[in-house]
Amino acid sequence: MTTGWLNDLTGLARQVDGVTWAVITINLLLAIFARQLLRFTFSDQLDSRTFTRRVTVFRALNLLIVIAFVYTHFYAKGGASGPGFKLLAIVIILYLAWLASALAAWFILRRYGKRREANGKTRYSESYNSQLLTLFALVFIGIVTLITIIRLLGFNSLLEAGGVIGFIGVFLALTQASWAPDIFSGLIILNSDMLEEGDVIELRGSGNGGLVYKTKVFHTEILNLVNNHRIMIRNAAIRDQIIHNLSKFASARGLREVLRFKIGYDTPPAKVREFLAAAWQRVLEANIDGIEEQHEPEFGVGETGDHAVEWLVYYHTKAPDQLRRLKMELNEIFLRTAVDMGVSLATPLTHVVSNEA
Repeated sequence: MTTGWLNDLTGLARQVDGVTWAVITINLLLAIFARQLLRFTFSDQLDSRTFTRRVTVFRALNLLIVIAFVYTHFYAKGGASGPGFKLLAIVIILYLAWLASALAAWFILRRYGKRREANGKTRYSESYNSQLLTLFALVFIGIVTLITIIRLLGFNSLLEAGGVIGFIGVFLALTQASWAPDIFSGLIILNSDMLEEGDVIELRGSGNGGLVYKTKVFHTEILNLVNNHRIMIRNAAIRDQIIHNLSKFASARGLREVLRFKIGYDTPPAKVREFLAAAWQRVLEANIDGIEEQHEPEFGVGETGDHAVEWLVYYHTKAPDQLRRLKMELNEIFLRTAVDMGVSLATPLTHVVSNEA
């Protein structure tokens, strides 16, 4: 009985040509080493749930291809047909198109993208050339995939194929207002070099700084440095508003930041300047990382209000991503110095509040 089973298995194996064995073997190897292979394409998402889901889908599709080939060559004597097999073939074609797109994007990014060194690791970011070439590659792969699926579904005549392509063209034309502005805006942002990955920006009305994490085809991801979360903004929406890029300095001194203190009129200006100078001397002694110590600070009056004088301290920094930490540390040093020198930072009351009825 065992010999008969082996003979049947040997007979089935002889029915399969070398190409089929190669396809089955390659897909089994891809399923086994899926995680290692996808690390190269999605190296920035190794610990995310999205990466794990992609690995699972990648392995499932490879196994699906193996099952399809085994069924076709071992069990379907006259060749597989029918809507179920066509649907399976379409899924496989879409999978191969996705795989080709991912590989093309990976190669183009490393050939034409911007290379950066950070914390001893090499990271590639999108450039104008890389995103444009990736877009052309995706369009080419999409057209080839579309034609293949049309042929597979049986639309062999020119009229039938033209009708399907025309329907898809009309659909894209009707929806172009939703995606075309973002694509072109993304290319313009990358080509202008005024907004790059790693830059710290301030959006109009937000008041908080954000780190540009990645500029994609349709949107840009920004990391909120204050609340520690991600913001997704359409590329077209970014071009429609004023963006303050804190990483693009107007001079070699760096970014000029300011500290504000409201001090009462009863404190003489000479005393205030002495307090500010003493506080800055403590800042230098503390050797705070991010402060451009070689540039002298500027002390002066910003506004003379009804209750107090607003004194300003301008300093320079080249670490815009550390502004929150810098301001907290500087404010604490100035507060301690004010307490030691007897300078009140509380806004004085110039009127009397009566609780009598």
